[in-house]
Amino acid sequence: MNMHSILESAESARIADRPADAIARVVRRVLRATRLSGLLRGSWLGHPVHPLLVAVPIGAWTSAAVLDCCGQRTAARQLIAIGLAATPPTALVGLADFAELDTEQRRVAVLHAAANVVSSGLFVGSYVSRRRGNGMAGPVWSGLGPLVLGAAGALGGHLSYAQGAGVYRWQAVEDEARGHSG
Repeated sequence: MNMHSILESAESARIADRPADAIARVVRRVLRATRLSGLLRGSWLGHPVHPLLVAVPIGAWTSAAVLDCCGQRTAARQLIAIGLAATPPTALVGLADFAELDTEQRRVAVLHAAANVVSSGLFVGSYVSRRRGNGMAGPVWSGLGPLVLGAAGALGGHLSYAQGAGVYRWQAVEDEARGHSG
């Protein structure tokens, strides 16, 4: 089985349907007809904001793992904190996008979100262990984090590139307004 087949199998994860539908309903209800919806979903940018924001936690946590390998524990801890601080806004814009996905996309998105929660939890564990001075526990936690983060990223990439979630969301409307047809 190749990686694409594994990622594609997430589209059939019907076990995710009930929680995915509930989450989508709540998000739609909260954001219905508000300016906040367009702001969070990137209408001002012409594409989703979530892919831009994910660069901060991914970059910070990946760099922290590299710094741990070099023995730079203080700098690694600071980068973990930066990644943790960037996680809530990144998740928030992801949730705003989530509400507009179709069923198969929501299945993948739920698995993507779950993997991100696990990854974030590993980095929280790393940060707390470091603050408590628990020796190598912090680097061990942050060594596992990128593995789960990679799986979450692969699911997010599948959602965007294979399933086309959020692709050309506003461009078609803008093209129609200009008199262009696609």
